[in-house]
Amino acid sequence: MPLKLELIAAACDNMGIGINGNLPWRLKTEMAFFTRMTTSTNDKNKKNVVLMGRRTWECIPKKYKPLQNRINMVLTSQITDLGHEAIACKDIPHALDTILQMQNQVERIWVIGGSRVYKSAMESPNFGRLYLTRIKKKFECDTFFPTIPNNFVLIEDAAVPQGVQKENGIEFVYEVYEKR
Repeated sequence: MPLKLELIAAACDNMGIGINGNLPWRLKTEMAFFTRMTTSTNDKNKKNVVLMGRRTWECIPKKYKPLQNRINMVLTSQITDLGHEAIACKDIPHALDTILQMQNQVERIWVIGGSRVYKSAMESPNFGRLYLTRIKKKFECDTFFPTIPNNFVLIEDAAVPQGVQKENGIEFVYEVYEKR
């Protein structure tokens, strides 16, 4: 069975996803959704991979590194020893080859950022789904989610809450896309 990349992101009205290495908003519900989606497995003997770029890895606060109960993989062109915290790979194909070697330990592959990694994953033949939380407010950002291709269509996923969610006066909706 071919490996599928599942992307998970939150973007505000201007498609911003970050500023100065941080999230522009504080939404506990949305963060809990991210954690549940990227951590939950059907097979308790397997874990999910969280695949991210080096800058995304560097922006994770030290107390949260590595992301718990997940296999952390970092895409980097730099030769980096991440110790026992994460596996370094040079690009998505290299990461997929690495995951194939440990296939019996991995259930799902979640791409968690940043912009270039999201774009590469959406263009990959291994693209599976995009789980995008749309924050219904504009925030100042310096990092943005790439343009969603026209051949991506909205679908429903039973694991994803429907309708408008609200926290701290901010509305947001969960959207799931597949390639048509």
